[in-house]
This record gives sequence, structure tokens and C-alpha cells, in this order.
Amino acid sequence: MPDNEQKITRKVFDHLVDLAALELDENESVYIFRQLNNQLSAIKELLAIDIPADTSPASHGVPYTEENSQALRLDDWEECPDADAILSQAPETTDRYIIVPDIPHTTLE
Repeated sequence: MPDNEQKITRKVFDHLVDLAALELDENESVYIFRQLNNQLSAIKELLAIDIPADTSPASHGVPYTEENSQALRLDDWEECPDADAILSQAPETTDRYIIVPDIPHTTLE
């Protein structure tokens, strides 16, 4: 793809790499930069496809009707026979709730 068709400039790409705290060598950087722009080009091609306004978002080639679809199962609630056995496997619990460790993060500038 010629440089004048790229949607992401090298400056913007480098900024995104900085924000993501990625360590890329020059070959990786060039490859990902090109691939990102190739993906954006593919999206542009998909957007050019004329789709009628009345087409539903989940539309596809096979319509699901009662004749060709299985009946939906009932959403029945069933109590777990031994919830304490499951909770005993968790590293930490409080009042029968599983405690999930905090995700380390840094504040971006």
C-alpha cells in the first residue's frame, strides 16, 4: 500500500506503541505498522459494500425459522449441590464471595 493511502501515520503509530508500553525492534515495528494499515484498508473495502438499510445487523444467508431451528432450552436455575467445596478451592473468600486480586496498573500520561 502506498504511503499516501495509509490511515495511521508513523508518528501516531509510534505514539500508540509508547502508550501500550511495547518494546519492538525495527523489523517488528515496520511489520506491525504495515499490518495495521492493511487492516484499516480491508475495513475501508468492507465499508464500501452497499448494504440495504433494512438489513438487520445479525443477518446471514440461512434464516432461522421454527421449522429449521431447535427449540430454545428453558433457563432453569439449579442450586449447586456443594458450593462450599467450590469456594474452598478459591485462594481467598469473604462472606462466601471470591476475592479477586487487584490488577496492577500504571497511570498513563
